[in-house]
Amino acid sequence: MAYDQVIASPTMQYSSALLPMTPLSFSTPQASELGMTSAFYKYILTTMDFPLLRLDDVVDDQSNIVGFSMFNSSHPFYLEFIRSLNLSWREGCELSPYPGPALSSALMFDAVHVVVGAVRELNRSQEIGVKPLSCTTPQIWQHGTSLMNYLRMVEYDGLTGRVEFNSKGQRTNYTLRILEKHHGGHKEIGIWYSNNTLAMNSTSLDINMSETLANKTLVVTTILENPYVMRKSNYQELQGNDRYQGFCVDMLRELSDMLKFSFRIKLVDDGLYGAPEPNGSWTGMVGELINRKADLAVAGFTITSEREKVIDFSKPFMSLGISILYRVHLGRKPGYFSFLDPFSPAVWLFMLLAYLAVSCVLFLAARLSPYEWYNPHPCLMGRKDMLENQYTLGNSLWFPVGGFMQQGSEIMPRALSTRCVSGVWWAFTLIIISSYTANLAAFLTVQRMEVPIESPDDLADQTNIQYGTIQGGSTMTFFMNSRYQTYQRMWNYMHSKQPSVFVKSTEEGIARVVNSKYAFLLESTMNEYHRRLNCNLTQIGGLLDTKGYGIGMPLGDMSGWPTLQPLTCMSNWYLSH
Repeated sequence: MAYDQVIASPTMQYSSALLPMTPLSFSTPQASELGMTSAFYKYILTTMDFPLLRLDDVVDDQSNIVGFSMFNSSHPFYLEFIRSLNLSWREGCELSPYPGPALSSALMFDAVHVVVGAVRELNRSQEIGVKPLSCTTPQIWQHGTSLMNYLRMVEYDGLTGRVEFNSKGQRTNYTLRILEKHHGGHKEIGIWYSNNTLAMNSTSLDINMSETLANKTLVVTTILENPYVMRKSNYQELQGNDRYQGFCVDMLRELSDMLKFSFRIKLVDDGLYGAPEPNGSWTGMVGELINRKADLAVAGFTITSEREKVIDFSKPFMSLGISILYRVHLGRKPGYFSFLDPFSPAVWLFMLLAYLAVSCVLFLAARLSPYEWYNPHPCLMGRKDMLENQYTLGNSLWFPVGGFMQQGSEIMPRALSTRCVSGVWWAFTLIIISSYTANLAAFLTVQRMEVPIESPDDLADQTNIQYGTIQGGSTMTFFMNSRYQTYQRMWNYMHSKQPSVFVKSTEEGIARVVNSKYAFLLESTMNEYHRRLNCNLTQIGGLLDTKGYGIGMPLGDMSGWPTLQPLTCMSNWYLSH
């Protein structure tokens, strides 16, 4: 891929490069311009003269550069050559001595030795005659075939390793040393054999970046989100990382102590977590990792399959899922006649009619029964016109009221008929009052617990309550890519609703939940956090999926972070404290 194409493309991502070059042509101005000389990139140089490259002059110590060599560094002539070269170099040159012969010179050296050995063996078996030959005639040298046979029989340990040939005259049983750049030189990390086998004797490639983290400053992109990353109340008076606090900030400090690196917190430019654009690029923290504007992304950063295609994640340090946040249903404000709610209007009407009927029956029964007529003055027994009846029309209406209110009255029935009517009324009122008390308690409880939605299906089946997610977040991507019918209906609603139901931050979503008919779809951890802060918020239903938070890093860099695996235990410790 040409340099100009790398610059122009917003979607290309590189962590490894294969570079064909000669020892004298290696330089990195373009790689430096692209910011591709750090420990997050690996270079494989195809030149066989890797030991001759002066890498310290063009790259820093943390660069990952691998190359190959055929040199037999233990060959006596090689050691003598290096010794004599160093001695002659010191006499009149201030530069460091050349590290060894070129591969072409070493191959020429071995070729001369092979030919000399073959000619010597040929001369022992027969006398070699020399006569002039022309390239324009078909005549061949009479000893040519014999010399080729002796060449195939040569076995020799040369400057380029073991020299042997097969029946076709092809070199066999040779090896390539795999070298890795280190400070002041290189280190052998493996050997490739000509029979296509590979023997690695070091895991330097995997741990190199972890080793070079010491005393390095990493740029950490993040987003303001309670309780993960928050500004301190006096942040304007502070500088650098001291302006921030929160769960992720504490975790970063612990991680930096473990790996001995420094970090600089940088808020993401567009305030987004990261979502794909139509042109293939990404927004938010994902985009900054892809473009190498940051080394790590630490926040409530959800691990998704889409993001894992373009960046790497650590193991999850927290498990969660998508949930629904809604306000607690407070019910309607009680009115002056709310005490009538336990019974329907028809029941109250029939009770009124029963009351009037009992009053009338009681009045008539008392009038017709002689036992309800009595003399208020017993000493005047002869006065028949002095008889009275306590069940006047007013008392007949008052007596059922006292029984209904379970208070009684001074009016006591005397006749059997009035007592029977009173007993029936008292039994009726006992049942009615007990039912009213039970219904009133149940009515108040149900009214307080009533929730208009109980699941995602309820949300999808109605339009009275709006619902949405954070713009450009993983929750929005989940609904956008889901194949579940209910979630597809919810996405179609959210995508087409105007004005938009998407919010720019969690705080904006919480405000919409509190102040309007709005259900907020967000991670369960954030749901629980805000419910603890506001008792008027509640979670609807269970989790819609299961996922985790992880630390994001540029693609291909996960191998350099073996110590990120204890993050789960470390995060659980922070949560418990």
